[in-house]
Amino acid sequence: MLNLFSRYISVGVINTAMHWVCFGALLHFFEATQAVANVSAFFIAVTFSFFANARWTFKSQATSGRYIAFVAFMGIMAGMTGYIADAIGASPILTLLAFSGFSLVAGFIYSKFIVFRDAK
Repeated sequence: MLNLFSRYISVGVINTAMHWVCFGALLHFFEATQAVANVSAFFIAVTFSFFANARWTFKSQATSGRYIAFVAFMGIMAGMTGYIADAIGASPILTLLAFSGFSLVAGFIYSKFIVFRDAK
């Protein structure tokens, strides 16, 4: 299980970097709004994360149903984190850190026991 979680963390580090780079590039080079840049970067990063975790972490088949389940869960988690942060007036950096930690653990559990439950 530790090896599996280590692989999941590795994919998470890469997808976080992808999200930040895409976000910055969309803002800087394409003059996108923060909302458009963040949603676009989220979908790029979460798509990479799904396929990398399916193949490398869980050694499982990537299907459209699994993709939808993964993206929906991660998107709902991101939205709820932002909603709660706005409601309590949390600083953006605290929100980012809280979401990163929570999504790492909750995303792994959800992936392992729901999305890729048949993986060996």
